[in-house]
Amino acid sequence: MQIDKLRGQHLDQLFDAILTLRDREECYRFFDDIATISEIQALSQRLQVAKMLREGYTYQVIEKETSASTTTISRVKKCLNYGNDAYEMILDRLQDDDNKSDG
Repeated sequence: MQIDKLRGQHLDQLFDAILTLRDREECYRFFDDIATISEIQALSQRLQVAKMLREGYTYQVIEKETSASTTTISRVKKCLNYGNDAYEMILDRLQDDDNKSDG
């Protein structure tokens, strides 16, 4: 797993900081300070690509809807198929949250 290559004191501190965020507004404020708009949009785009891949959309539709390159789509698909199952975990949780708010 590549996750072990990521680990380190500074990254732990970043993740601990993210875990202290209490709501969406705090997330907006923190990420606005720590990252560029392009970096934030790239992360958001990857999550949207993962959601669309999981829902069975074609590369062409995903590319059109998200403006993601085929390289990005392929990378996300590789993570969905062979990664750490993090996209699946997050997408499942988001879906559960949507279901709870609907009913």
